[in-house]
Amino acid sequence: MTIAVPKRRRPSATAWVVVAVAVVVHVLAWQATEFSPAALIAGWDGMADFLTESLPPDFSVLGKSLEAAVITLYIGLLGTTFSIPFALALALLASRATTSAVWAQQAARAVLSFLRSVPDVVFALIFVTAVGLGPFAGVLALVFHNTGVMGKLWAEAMDESDRGPRDALKVTGASGPQIALHAVLPTVMPSLAGLLLYRLDVNVRSSLVLGLVGAGGIGFLINQSIKLFRFDEMVTHILVVLLLVVVVDQASGLVRKRLGA
Repeated sequence: MTIAVPKRRRPSATAWVVVAVAVVVHVLAWQATEFSPAALIAGWDGMADFLTESLPPDFSVLGKSLEAAVITLYIGLLGTTFSIPFALALALLASRATTSAVWAQQAARAVLSFLRSVPDVVFALIFVTAVGLGPFAGVLALVFHNTGVMGKLWAEAMDESDRGPRDALKVTGASGPQIALHAVLPTVMPSLAGLLLYRLDVNVRSSLVLGLVGAGGIGFLINQSIKLFRFDEMVTHILVVLLLVVVVDQASGLVRKRLGA
């Protein structure tokens, strides 16, 4: 008894075109970004000098660094919490599961796209000019940007919710808000909570970058250390950032596991 060995399919012309286009794009990107391993090797002396000036870390600023890290955590926390009502309202309007009016869906999705497309750093620069330097500008920046990101994620989670409970309530003549409250939200609440915790993790890291543009927190201290060429202080701040990120990541992961999200 002989077993027929299936012939290996040869790549189609479309596959070869896709590969060729990908190669060309990567070559153009290599040239446009001036990617040069030789330049990296040539600059090794400068990197060695930087490491020499950075080590050992200056732990005399540890207290100030820890205090700023707490501020960074607060910026991420408030930026996430205060965006919840706006993100939820826009998500309910943008989701096909909770809004039947197409014009309302498109309008809500347009707002979410705008808030999501503007980087949080740009929002921070805008609010720094409005309210001055400090953590408040960082909180406002995260509220606006996170509303766009979280609203989109929540709307997609609602779109994928089970149609059974929705259809059952529609048959009984329930209104749109009643369907959202009693059929959609209860089924997707674990997913919404998991996405919220994920965004909290991301926002704490983003608040570090916002500090570099004057929005307070430990990022502001890192920027100051770099400008003053105190790289030993900078390393201390970075170690504290690492500790903060690990703690937040472990805590949010534990809560997500408990929620089953």
